[in-house]
Formats: sequence, C-alpha cells, structure tokens
Amino acid sequence: MNSRFARGVSRRHVIKGAGAALGVVAMPYLSRAADRPLVTHGVQSGDVSTNGGVVWARADRPSQMLVEVSTTESFKDARALPPIAALPEGQDIFYRIKFRDLSHPDISGEAVTGRFRTAPAGRRNVSFVWGGDVAGQGWGINADDGGMVSFSTMRKHQPDFLIHSGDTIYADGIFPAEVKLADGKIWKNLMIPEKTKVAETLDEFRAAHKYNFLDENVRAFNAEVPIFVQWDDHEVTNNWSASKQLPAAYTVRDINLLAARASRAFHDMYPLRESLNEPGRVYRTINYGPLLDVFMLDERSYRGPNGPNLQEIYGPDAYFLGPDQMAWLKRALSNSKATWKVIASDMPLSLIVYDDYANTQGSEAFAQGNGPPRGRELEIADLLRFIRDNGVTNTVWLTADVHYAAAHYYNPDKAQFQEFAPFWEFVAGPLHAGTGWQNELDNTFGPEVRFAKAAPAGKILSPSDGFQFFGHVRIDGASGQMSVTLRDRNDTALWSTTLDPKPT
Repeated sequence: MNSRFARGVSRRHVIKGAGAALGVVAMPYLSRAADRPLVTHGVQSGDVSTNGGVVWARADRPSQMLVEVSTTESFKDARALPPIAALPEGQDIFYRIKFRDLSHPDISGEAVTGRFRTAPAGRRNVSFVWGGDVAGQGWGINADDGGMVSFSTMRKHQPDFLIHSGDTIYADGIFPAEVKLADGKIWKNLMIPEKTKVAETLDEFRAAHKYNFLDENVRAFNAEVPIFVQWDDHEVTNNWSASKQLPAAYTVRDINLLAARASRAFHDMYPLRESLNEPGRVYRTINYGPLLDVFMLDERSYRGPNGPNLQEIYGPDAYFLGPDQMAWLKRALSNSKATWKVIASDMPLSLIVYDDYANTQGSEAFAQGNGPPRGRELEIADLLRFIRDNGVTNTVWLTADVHYAAAHYYNPDKAQFQEFAPFWEFVAGPLHAGTGWQNELDNTFGPEVRFAKAAPAGKILSPSDGFQFFGHVRIDGASGQMSVTLRDRNDTALWSTTLDPKPT
C-alpha cells in the first residue's frame, strides 16, 4: 500500500503470515539532496492481529521502503521483506525501516527501529491504554513542560496497544507562539508555519499530523506501542457534518472538499489496515486473541447533518453510524467469539454535546436530552436491543471527546428506554489538549455517573494544569477479568473497577 504526494513520502507496510506488500513512490521531490534519505517522523505500527500488523514510516524524498523484522531485539534472526514466513502468535516483533534512494539504489539511509507484539492465540494477559484529543485549543509542544507528557506516562505501562479515540489533531486549531498562564508562567509552543492558520490544503492537513510527531514522547511511544486509530471532528474542523457552515477563517467553503482532504491526510499518516471493499474506511474489527475483539467505529463519515436531533422515525437525518455500519457492527458482534467486546466510540453515548461553544443549539453527539430515544439515539436503542436479544455478552464502550475522565454505568431500571442489558462506558482524555468540564447527562439509557474528574466549569486550562487523562485496561489471562483504571498524566490512579466476564 502506498501513498503519493510531492513533499516527502509516507509509507505503510503490512506484515502478515501470507507475505507482504511493498511499493515504490515515484513523485518528484523539489530539492534532491545528495545525502542519504531520512526517516523523518519516527516509525509506527498498528492494527496488530495474531499474524502481524502494519508498520509505517515517512521519508524526506521519493524512496524505496526497506523493512527487516526479527523476533529478537539484536536482529540476529532478521529477515528482509518480502517474503516472510508466518509470524508466531503473541510474539514480540522487532522491525527496522530505512529508505533507499530511487535514483541511486546503492544509497540508503540509517534504519529506525520499532517493535510490537502480535495478538495472542491463547489466554495470556492483555494490557492496553486509550484516550484522545491531542494538540487542541492552542496547546502544542512546550519543551519547558516536557512536551506531550501523557505519551511518556502511558509508555511506562508497556501496553500492548493504544486505542486512539479520535481528535488525533486539531486541524482547525491555530497555535499562538506564547500564552501567559494564570500563575504568570509563559507557555511556549513549538511553532511551524502551517499551524498559524486553519488547515485547508492537503499539505496543511498532513502538517498538522506531522506536528505531533515532532514530540520526542510521541515518537518514543509510537516506536513501542501499536496504535488502533479512529477519527472524530477535529481531523477536519470543529463539529463537522454535511450541514457545517464554515467560519470566516476558511477560504475553502466546501465542507465536503475539506473532509476529503482531511481523510486522505489521516489515512496517509497512520498505520490502518485498508479495506479492499471501501478504500478510506475507518470502521473495522481488530481481533486481539480469545479474550478481546475491538470494534472501531466511524461516527463522522456517515452521519446526517447536525441539528436538533429530535426525529421520531429513523432516516437519513438521524444517521450517526448509518445503516451499513450498523449492519456491520451487529454482524461483527454476533460473530465474535472473544470474551470481551470493546466498542471504541469516538463520542460518548449520553453526554450532551452541543453544536456550538455557547451550548445553546443543536446536537453534536448521540444525546439530545432526557426522554425516549429520538434522532441519533434511535440507532443506539436498536443496537442495545440487538445486543440483548442476541445474547452478545461482555460489551464495554470506550470513548473520549469531552476532555475529562468519567465512568458511566448504564442501568435499564433507571432508563427511559429499558430494552437492554446493563453495561459500562468509560471516558478518557485529553491526552494533550485544553481541559474540559463536566457535561450534562441524558437519562434516555439510564447512565449513572460512578466517577468523573473535570476542570472547573468555564475554564479551559493548559496541559500543565494536570487535567490530562488516559484509561488503562488489563484483562487477566487466567480469570478473564477486566480491570479499568482512569489515570492522569502524572500516572495517578484516580478510579478503578474490575469487571467479571459473563459466560459467552
């Protein structure tokens, strides 16, 4: 799989039991230096399964991507791709990537090394982290604050992977060079020209992603921890849907054109397994052994226009996942043999998110207010009923978006709509962005707030103020129990619970 553009080259390479795909990108580079081609933004891996994963790197010029893999850190048993024999399950895989100059095949750059662990075939322990919201509200990389600290903190737990719950960038977010904080200190953003305006061109969208990779914490994390990534609104612009009216800062006035460019940049910059049936698709199932399946949702590409969200009959204006994705999710949940089914939703189910910052109009998320299911909630009601009626057990929802940490228990006895089995939803984030305050709760599906930690109402604080959160999940291989802990960027365990699996 390859991606083509004029300023540098980003590449993904699939490592799997059946072999590997390797391509050459032949777009001309504007200034062909005589030195060796460089890996410019570190390496990444993602969408790991029992027989492999996807690795990613970016070169500073048109190059051929060369990948070696090994089951030892010394690379004593290294093999170049392609071809490659089937990779063992639950195995640490070390890989190193370098680029070879197209015009001078004898010239190669230095290799950059990464690692990932393939998913287990047996019942070993599983550990992963999740969160979202990076470089938002004008808070970029500040070396004086240690950079994007949450990534360093998460890395210490040596998780098997990260579920990135969206808002991987803030394409609409402009960075000031400096911000004076309440304590009198100065927040100093690392600056690049593209972050002084909203992203509109393909290069500007790509630059917003590349900005995050300038952080040492992010690059070190990416080299060791696979990413399961999804997108939300800020990969394009705030609260985007087909009805989005772009503010005056945009010279491009077509939201569909912006979304298309943003989607291309998103897929260029992350190691997703691509769908052969629908190129550019984000929703997918990641089978991570007998204890866990992860269902990555896309709550942007198929939604109807943002609006009051009060429809009583399901139709295009009430779409959020949309019929095709709903059918896929029901089918995938029914077919899952894993103990735990984690539904990675970029937006929470019952927190009211308005379509404007003044919190006065429209619905941006599922929730539209207390009462029976209406609008986008019709999809959730249908899905929850399906899960109950088809005996799908041990579903857990993980989400981000609202920039605070929370644990919600959904109790049908306290719900307006009661045709579902109890379940949990956990909220984490931001990983590195402005802080949020606690949202209003919608009682349609009976959520109970078991824990919440947010910034004081009305205050958007910097990452240095400490309201940065991620979630950590551990599944015990012997008992199958799932432990969920909400942590802050200093690694303080704020709240935790352990869930016992029901028989599947």
